[in-house]
Amino acid sequence: MTQLSAFAVRGKLLLGTHLEEGTLVVEDGLLSSVLRGHIPDGNLPETVIDADIVSPGLLDLQVNGAFGREVTANPDDIDDTSRNLLSTGCTAWLPTVITAPAAFYPPVFEGWLNHRVEAGAVPLGFHLEGPFISPEKKGAHRLECIEAASEELFASWLEQESIALVTLAPEREGATERIRQLTERGILVSLGHTNATYEEFVGGIDAGARKATHLFNTMTSIHHRAPGAMVATLVDDRITAGLIPDGVHSHPATIRLALKTKGVDGIVVVSDMMSACGLGPGIYSLSTKQVTVDATSARLADGTLAGSILTMDQALRNLVGWSDATPAEALHMMTAVPARLLGDEQRGRIVAGTRADLTLWDPALQPTRTIIGGRVGWEREPTAAG
Repeated sequence: MTQLSAFAVRGKLLLGTHLEEGTLVVEDGLLSSVLRGHIPDGNLPETVIDADIVSPGLLDLQVNGAFGREVTANPDDIDDTSRNLLSTGCTAWLPTVITAPAAFYPPVFEGWLNHRVEAGAVPLGFHLEGPFISPEKKGAHRLECIEAASEELFASWLEQESIALVTLAPEREGATERIRQLTERGILVSLGHTNATYEEFVGGIDAGARKATHLFNTMTSIHHRAPGAMVATLVDDRITAGLIPDGVHSHPATIRLALKTKGVDGIVVVSDMMSACGLGPGIYSLSTKQVTVDATSARLADGTLAGSILTMDQALRNLVGWSDATPAEALHMMTAVPARLLGDEQRGRIVAGTRADLTLWDPALQPTRTIIGGRVGWEREPTAAG
């Protein structure tokens, strides 16, 4: 990881939801200046890095694993995933633990205390996806663990400082009180894997939930007389819709529908990547289940989707290619929106005084460098022609 005390980054800066020519001065790990327009080299630090597009680093709220690692109690899983995520443009992420037996969680929380990422995307806390979800909408989650989930397990979570986000189903008994207790502790609640009616889903929002997990997937379907969770997500401005733009979890047309309905401030892009991401087709695992991965998807033996093999940089290119979203708008849904949901004022925006977590892009929206806290953590190797 390259450390420079001061340097400049020049290119089209992501400012809000538009790109504007400008230059950033980075000093001691922070953005010390945001300068609009072209600034000559003579007025800048000795080292100047040029890029086509400069955005805040991407923030992924749903990562089950990647590059051969699955999120478990082993702190090396988090550390290795953090390092590998840099090449996808990510500078921060939520390690995501899917439904597991009660005994699985204490070692996971203990492992968090021992992770030691020094050169990678920053893990900001766990996303616990289940087990307080609907048995009818379990997806690839283990039914026996959903049915065994107890109040004692939930109470033990409230003692942990490593939890950033919890996905639960609002129609489950006790869900309203769980949402209130989590939100009171500053934990983001996402409604998902749910068989809720429209009214039950809105009740979860009323209780404090502010996100919906992977819109269109493992949710009650749309019916004009029983609109269900999908319509509740689309029409309620209080909730931000998680979206997996891989063309498998959601058809490009439904992605366009979500964008037209929610707008770029109402959508947060996530990868939902699993351990096979970055490795190619083959047989892998998710929790204790065998997953078959082909060129586009990860599935259980019965065809059920089991996470994705989508990277966030590919999600960016997909969004721009499949919809009317501009590169700036797509990047906004991967930076400012997730940071806002987490209440993180140091990430997600290009503002003087904040952390210098940046991703640099070429005209084809391929990442060229990832900067973490003012350090160049990853850079693309030059081509033979370059």
